[in-house]
Amino acid sequence: MKRIELIIPHERLDGADEILEKFAVGGMSFYHVNGRGKTKFKPVPVGRGVMTYTPKYGTRTKVEVLVEDSLAKKIIDELLAKLTTGSVSDGKIFVYDVFEAYDIGSGNRNDLAI
Repeated sequence: MKRIELIIPHERLDGADEILEKFAVGGMSFYHVNGRGKTKFKPVPVGRGVMTYTPKYGTRTKVEVLVEDSLAKKIIDELLAKLTTGSVSDGKIFVYDVFEAYDIGSGNRNDLAI
């Protein structure tokens, strides 16, 4: 099994979800995260417009899914094709090996647990 983790702009979440549904990925977790990377942020006006503030951290959406080994490469290729705009702020995809997984309710293990 593989754990695929995406850090993407929130407006691309629906596109990622469509791809995951296409491959019948059973579950997906997502949450909002703040952080910094290569993206340069523009100054924003604060107060009555006489001052500006340049944000140090950006807001992104982090998506986590578990998939079978045989689907991981296909899913990643489709995510890259759909989500890429060529900008440094497109996001990141991380892939991890998952050695064991358990469904607490049913007791199923590994591929049956997802």
